[in-house]
Amino acid sequence: AAERVLLLPAVLLGLCCRAEPEPIRYAIPEELSRGSLVGPLARDLGLSPAELPARKLRLSAERQYFGVSGDKGNLYVSERLDREDMCGEAPICSVSFEVLVHNPLNVFHVEVAIQDVNDNAPRFLRDNFQLEINEFTSPDTRFYLGTAEDADVGSNSLQSYELEENRYFEVEMKESEDGSKFAELVLRRALDRESEQSLRLVLTALDGGDPPRSGTAQLYINVTDANDNPPVFAQNRYRVSLREDAPPGSVVMNVSATDADAGTNARITYGFGEMSAKVLQKFVVDAESGTITLQEALDFEDTRSLSLAVEARDGGGLVAHCKVEVEVLDVNDNVPEVILTSVSSPVPEDAPVGTVAAMVKVRDRDSGDNGQVRCELLGEAPLSLVASSGGSYKVVTASALDREQAAEHRVTLVARDRGSPVLSSSAELVLEVSDVNDNAPVFEEEVYSAYVAENNAAGAPVLRVLARDADAGANGRVSYWLEGGSTGTAPPPVSVESRSGAVYAQYSFDYEQCRELAVAIRAQDSGVPARSSTATVRIFVLDRNDNAPRVLWPTAAAAGGETPPFEVVPRSAEVGYLVAKVVAVDADAGRNAWLSYELLQAPEPALFRLGPQNGEVRTARAVSERDAAKQRLVALVKDHGQPALSATATLHVVLAESLQEALPELSERPAGVDSPAELQFYLVLALALLSALFLLSLLLALLARLRRAGPPPVLRCLNAQRFSLASAAFPADFCEGTLPYSYNLCVAPGRAVTEAAFLPPPSLPAE
Repeated sequence: AAERVLLLPAVLLGLCCRAEPEPIRYAIPEELSRGSLVGPLARDLGLSPAELPARKLRLSAERQYFGVSGDKGNLYVSERLDREDMCGEAPICSVSFEVLVHNPLNVFHVEVAIQDVNDNAPRFLRDNFQLEINEFTSPDTRFYLGTAEDADVGSNSLQSYELEENRYFEVEMKESEDGSKFAELVLRRALDRESEQSLRLVLTALDGGDPPRSGTAQLYINVTDANDNPPVFAQNRYRVSLREDAPPGSVVMNVSATDADAGTNARITYGFGEMSAKVLQKFVVDAESGTITLQEALDFEDTRSLSLAVEARDGGGLVAHCKVEVEVLDVNDNVPEVILTSVSSPVPEDAPVGTVAAMVKVRDRDSGDNGQVRCELLGEAPLSLVASSGGSYKVVTASALDREQAAEHRVTLVARDRGSPVLSSSAELVLEVSDVNDNAPVFEEEVYSAYVAENNAAGAPVLRVLARDADAGANGRVSYWLEGGSTGTAPPPVSVESRSGAVYAQYSFDYEQCRELAVAIRAQDSGVPARSSTATVRIFVLDRNDNAPRVLWPTAAAAGGETPPFEVVPRSAEVGYLVAKVVAVDADAGRNAWLSYELLQAPEPALFRLGPQNGEVRTARAVSERDAAKQRLVALVKDHGQPALSATATLHVVLAESLQEALPELSERPAGVDSPAELQFYLVLALALLSALFLLSLLLALLARLRRAGPPPVLRCLNAQRFSLASAAFPADFCEGTLPYSYNLCVAPGRAVTEAAFLPPPSLPAE
């Protein structure tokens, strides 16, 4: 297993504080195999293995160099790490990323340092060097051989040069101002072209690794005749600045060298020395003038500075070298980026203010003010942006959420840099709000009214109630229940369908028993906990003509052969004489209880008339001697319902000047039925009644005056008196009525005497 170095051990303090925590740092060597352990990330975050499934530990990075195990939370290598590819020549190489922990959502910063391994050998840019050295070159003259490249850093980088053993030359390593180490060939002994015209030596570059690595190049030295003055540049090092948006073809600068020789030895040509192919692609130098021209676009974000090695060679083969340092100036040519690293959607509508809804990261590849980015939130939503560390932001709830007002919130995250001109980019964030059962069902009406005609069928629909719930799903699914009613009957008068709210009658209603009833219906949602509300349903029972009129007076003849009630009309009665009053009632209401009267049968149709509205029987003409003493009248009582219902009443009238005269006409009992003692009793009773009639006649005048105002209460009822005659033809009982609105009923001997007083019939409503 690879060596793991923990740079910042122990659990980080202040994870729950607002202060910015220090990042967790690890160090690993490069070129580790996949799956190699980096460090116990979960433990360093203070998370136990039991918490890992709920906290959902994961990494947020553009490129996943690392992974985290789900069971133990260890950080491991997920792909090959090559420090040279990742960081180039930078002395320090590290990878920074963010670790997201949910429930609650939080972010931590992790930095993994990538340590160099001696996996690269020094390498010369070319395999051989061609040098022409004049034989007159004096000892200690130095010749530039260039630089060997080693992608490693530190002690693993290039450390020294070695030259194959010979009599004339040695190699020395020099370090330039930029830190690069180049080799110089030093002439230690004068050359003699006649004795040795050329030399072939091996140049070796060594690094400091363990074991060390090396690279070689062939050095070909051709000894020429004397050219004792090499070219000389005006400066050993040139510096120039160039904007990254400079177009190809732009002149970078012009270098110049001079040579003290004359003729061909003083003719100078310019060219580039040993440089990487990447630099050679971007620049070109004019061999005659020394003008350096840009031939490929620059990118500050790729390379911030370039070093050019320029050579000046005279006609005799002597070469001078100089360095041209090109500084690339940044231009605001990169648009800021907005990256949604994590979104917690949906968010429950009862989430507290300050709940983290999303994590956002912004970045700009430019530098300076061009790379300074500010982020803002656009859109009307209860969200706000809170700055975190390293260009990260938290999108948090700024006020209470209400799904019933807005089921989702769309906002735009805009990132702007501080460059000139300002560049910006945006990303849309859609935050859904999940429902919470915070609304009770609401009925369309607090009180419902329904009208049902009586005698309805059991199960007939009455009405439908409807309650709406602003919540969604089960929280908004409404069921209906019967709370109870005002009638207190069992079973309840109505039932309600739980899903539709339809109300049905449980049994047939009777207007005469109950004209109005009320029930309470509860609407309840399916949330947890459930919410409910109630509404009142008032049911008004409408009358139907299902009751026939009932005759209260005259009463029907009693069973057992008893004589029915009768009225005595004197033969001297004038036209309009009040004979009797037919009294009837109807249990229905309205037009169904509006009664009218008509005469169906009469022995003398022209003798009597019946009031159609008040039921009063009066004489229509004077009584003549030809009229039969005993008259039987049949009256029809009819209501105004649809269809109309009716009843009949039979009235017995005796035409006689006195009761003694009327009694023989009424006797239908055979002789010898009544005992003499009983007949004597009835005679005495009849005499008493005659006396009472005399007194009552005195009151008739007063009653006639008070008729319109109604009779006094004291005259509402008069007791009947019994009478008895000695004759066997007298009836066993009789009834007499003289008042227009009160009638006295006498029953057979031996039975209780009942007094009934009847109110006048109701007045007819106006049509």
